[in-house]
Amino acid sequence: MVRPTPLSRSRAILQAGCLRIPAAIGRSGRTSRKREGDGATPIAIMPLRFAYFRSDRKTPLQTRLPLVPIRATMLWCDAPSHPSYNRPVIAPFTAGHETLKRQDRLYDVCVVMDWNMRMRKRGCGSAIFFHIAREDYAPTEGCVAISPQDMKRLLPHLGPGTRLQVL
Repeated sequence: MVRPTPLSRSRAILQAGCLRIPAAIGRSGRTSRKREGDGATPIAIMPLRFAYFRSDRKTPLQTRLPLVPIRATMLWCDAPSHPSYNRPVIAPFTAGHETLKRQDRLYDVCVVMDWNMRMRKRGCGSAIFFHIAREDYAPTEGCVAISPQDMKRLLPHLGPGTRLQVL
């Protein structure tokens, strides 16, 4: 469960059992009316689908989620008018997209949450991930992000039936 903190609309507390973990959320806070590019984290219950990971940077991960190593050509389409909207795509790709193999460490572990994927609506938001936070917990573009140490602690408890709820 992800709850906002009272001090900042882009900060939250992720609660998993008795653990309470600091998290970064969207720069615009949370919303029940998610739109592409609004910088908000959707208020929703989102099943975890699978996790991308940087095999060149990480030791083997412990999780029950399906794991997909990130390759240099892997992208995520965020162009609402494209047929591959909110889907993984391969470079070269000319429509709007996000690169999964980033220079920073944010996607060293990147869990894909089922936001607007099964029943896709164009323009209702794409690439809502659960990933690594910046050191200062700077706001995300709408994702939920936690520290690498906390991600390592949580991963063994995540599996195909896990859902992340943003309140």
